[in-house]
Amino acid sequence: MTAEITAAAGTVNSPYNSKSYRYYALGLLTLTYAFNFVDRQILAILQEPIKAELGLSDSQLGLLTGFAFAVFYVVCGIPIARWADRGVRRSIIALAIAVWSVMTGLCGLAQNYVQLLLARIGVGVGEAGGSPPAHSMISDIFPPTERATALSTYSVGINIGIMVGFLMGGWLNEFFGWRVAFFAVCVPGLILALILRFTLAEPDRGHSEGAAANEPEVTAPSFADVVYKLWSLRTFRHLAFASALVATANYAKINWMPSYLIRSHDMSTGEIGTWLALISGVLGGVGTFLGGYLADRFGSRDLRWYAWIPAIAFAACIPLAAATYLADSGTMALIFYILPGAVGSIFVGSVVAVTHGMVPNRMRAMASAIYFLILNLIGMGLGPLVAGVLSDAMAPTFGADSLRYALLIIVPVMFTWGTIHFFWASFYIRQES
Repeated sequence: MTAEITAAAGTVNSPYNSKSYRYYALGLLTLTYAFNFVDRQILAILQEPIKAELGLSDSQLGLLTGFAFAVFYVVCGIPIARWADRGVRRSIIALAIAVWSVMTGLCGLAQNYVQLLLARIGVGVGEAGGSPPAHSMISDIFPPTERATALSTYSVGINIGIMVGFLMGGWLNEFFGWRVAFFAVCVPGLILALILRFTLAEPDRGHSEGAAANEPEVTAPSFADVVYKLWSLRTFRHLAFASALVATANYAKINWMPSYLIRSHDMSTGEIGTWLALISGVLGGVGTFLGGYLADRFGSRDLRWYAWIPAIAFAACIPLAAATYLADSGTMALIFYILPGAVGSIFVGSVVAVTHGMVPNRMRAMASAIYFLILNLIGMGLGPLVAGVLSDAMAPTFGADSLRYALLIIVPVMFTWGTIHFFWASFYIRQES
């Protein structure tokens, strides 16, 4: 009884009872996710000068931005999520920011491929501590009817990060070289880690659902328990696989779009960075937010909209994705790319919200980690790598245009396959949520 009274008092006195503090927390976590993607994606705009200086192949670049990064990102995400389901999530996120910021700075000091690869692995290890604890906190802060919108707002950090990474990386490379671009994003990340650690309160678990689950004797479910729970849900299986498939296309196009525009259309990094900052950053942010907002709005009437919205968006992207890589000019390629670039992350908030709604609150960080393991091991791991390998294989036939045809094979096919599974998930979502 005493424990219940203490827990209830903690919930009553929580700063998260204030709407302004909830949105402050959401804003700070979104900014954190933006820094996560700045450090992750800045390499994409810098690939060509790095390739030239260090003498790398497309396969090496694909491994650097894809599989090597993804493996450590997702593998480390599991124990960190386990820690987050039991520990202080705010402090875990702050530590993660510090680690990935320092490792990004070390990328600028790399003198060869092995050093750069090790630094990028370090970035992946740090970034593994970002989203699972943040997702868990957001689901505790916002009630189920607002959760997809909140998680999609958080996911806009992807687009903000891509925008800043492309814009900053492109122009810093033009004036100062690629190494300075890595140094420039290191120090702000360390400052953000301190701000988050000392200004953000840890929310009570289950706060948004009127529960107080902070009792010290409560043990978080094991990894096997969470896997068993998620695998028993046909909705999750199809949503996770759909996410992985479209992520394969997204990571291939995001990581290789600058190189494609440089090689096939002779554009500069500054020009490309500006265009992609507008498309994937500004318009992509709008698309990501609308995905969650529309899912909450229409999903309150019919839960199938949580799966239908991304399915419709990616179905519309299939012909435009093909046109992007068949275009005769860089300008036309970028015009065709507007919709595929704008809706790349439209599914994330909805899928995480549905997943969190199907599991207990102490499974949520681990559920997010498992979702990101599937999404990133397949999507981030294979997308850039397969594109690079295909480009190298077709180079003797197509020369500088080999990357164009590699992307033409991967992106439309993965969008089509992913769309099928989003629609398939809608058959089960109402009975399992």
